[in-house]
Amino acid sequence: MVLLHWCLLWLLFPLSSRTQKLPTRDEELFQMQIRDKAFFHDSSVIPDGAEISSYLFRDTPKRYFFVVEEDNTPLSVTVTPCDAPLEWKLSLQELPEDTSGEGSGDLEPLEQQKQQIINEEGTELFSYKGNDVEYFISSSSPSGLYQLDLLSTEKDTHFKVYATTTPESDQPYPELPYDPRVDVTSLGRTTVTLAWKPSPTASLLKQPIQYCVVINKEHNFKSLCAVEAKLSADDAFMMAPKPGLDFSPFDFAHFGFPSDNSGKERSFQAKPSPKLGRHVYSRPKVDIQKICIGNKNIFTVSDLKPDTQYYFDVFVVNINSNMSTAYVGTFARTKEEAKQKTVELKDGKITDVFVKRKGAKFLRFAPVSSHQKVTFFIHSCLDAVQIQVRRDGKLLLSQNVEGIQQFQLRGKPKAKYLVRLKGNKKGASMLKILATTRPTKQSFPSLPEDTRIKAFDKLRTCSSATVAWLGTQERNKFCIYKKEVDDNYNEDQKKREQNQCLGPDIRKKSEKVLCKYFHSQNLQKAVTTETIKGLQPGKSYLLDVYVIGHGGHSVKYQSKVVKTRKFC
Repeated sequence: MVLLHWCLLWLLFPLSSRTQKLPTRDEELFQMQIRDKAFFHDSSVIPDGAEISSYLFRDTPKRYFFVVEEDNTPLSVTVTPCDAPLEWKLSLQELPEDTSGEGSGDLEPLEQQKQQIINEEGTELFSYKGNDVEYFISSSSPSGLYQLDLLSTEKDTHFKVYATTTPESDQPYPELPYDPRVDVTSLGRTTVTLAWKPSPTASLLKQPIQYCVVINKEHNFKSLCAVEAKLSADDAFMMAPKPGLDFSPFDFAHFGFPSDNSGKERSFQAKPSPKLGRHVYSRPKVDIQKICIGNKNIFTVSDLKPDTQYYFDVFVVNINSNMSTAYVGTFARTKEEAKQKTVELKDGKITDVFVKRKGAKFLRFAPVSSHQKVTFFIHSCLDAVQIQVRRDGKLLLSQNVEGIQQFQLRGKPKAKYLVRLKGNKKGASMLKILATTRPTKQSFPSLPEDTRIKAFDKLRTCSSATVAWLGTQERNKFCIYKKEVDDNYNEDQKKREQNQCLGPDIRKKSEKVLCKYFHSQNLQKAVTTETIKGLQPGKSYLLDVYVIGHGGHSVKYQSKVVKTRKFC
């Protein structure tokens, strides 16, 4: 640091008229220098009218200088902490009268000037400790060397500094309206609508601006660079600093990441990398979102979680300078999900249930008497549905159900059962469920594995069609129905007819063909055929077979479309 201090003194007190002065607004090369970022890289000189980004290692102070050449000059210094609170102090070192920059060339007076500034502490003008964007402003400042000292005691971090002697004309930071608050205008379970008053920078100064909205679950942010540091510490730092006089390559490898709390000095790794550069570290996923929305001053945040507190910040960004100002952020808790109504199941009685796409339904079964077993009958009318059964909080069953299935579970005195039915991604689910402790007669009919209806093409005539379907070992009643459909009857229309829970009671009497009983102990022979007569030539017919159980509950086989011959 001593070497760096002497180098700065050589910059500040030139030996001759050819020696480089501090870059100020009066320098002809200022614009060229400010475009060349390397000019200020790792420098302790703050340029007039340009925002610089730099870094701090924990507990390692850093010092910057800014020169004011004439008395009664306006001065504004703004410090923006990023990611960690800062301690900073601005003080004034008055320049000796004989250091006008003319440079006599005599070495002895220069040495005296150096020693004079080193020995003098200077006059403290302003100090601050915290993570707010804070500034010092004076309408009339004396000439001299202004010294900015910064320190971070929490962790390695980075920050921004802006200093200018023309604050009135610069106005690099967008202005806030008289009421800088962000308001929540609408609140839902998964959405929040925000509104704020527009910045005068766009309307009065005619400068291009955009608004950026930031959403997170932890806290409000005081600056946009703090957001960027949180989003990605690796990307937030403006440029990878080159190893200089005040830090080692090992420090650079750990740049931007919190130090350990042991207080020990940094030590080299067992196998240091031979190349300097960014090291890759595994970082936890940051739960924060930044959305820039142009110049609109109302925005609806969507895809939020119900009953969750979120923090919302709005930043107005000057598109030309990329410098930003923070509105006063807000927070809100999204509304709770509508509580699921629990349906009571009665012993031995069928209950109809409708489940929305990706939705869920809860049912409760509490047998009134002691029992040894509980049987659940599930009939999924459309697509598959997931069922979970818990007894007194303990998970007993979790399975996908298609068609008709039954589950028998061991009972327990005074036990209560909670059934959770979850729909799938394809669409809504309809089903029938029955819970009983006395499964003497099945309310649901048994079904074969294959519930298709087979049509015999060679047996088709102009007025009849012959079909067959499978049965089971249990004797059941089967009813067959027909309905004339258009020739362009397609798979989508047929799919709408596939609700297996719709019974024959919704069909017209004229559509009924016949009802009959059949079964076979030999499953290979559990097949029945039927010829449907009285059909019209060249017409298409939708055929449905219903099997009806002992309790009157019916299940429909897969529909079949047949077409009679046009010419016989």
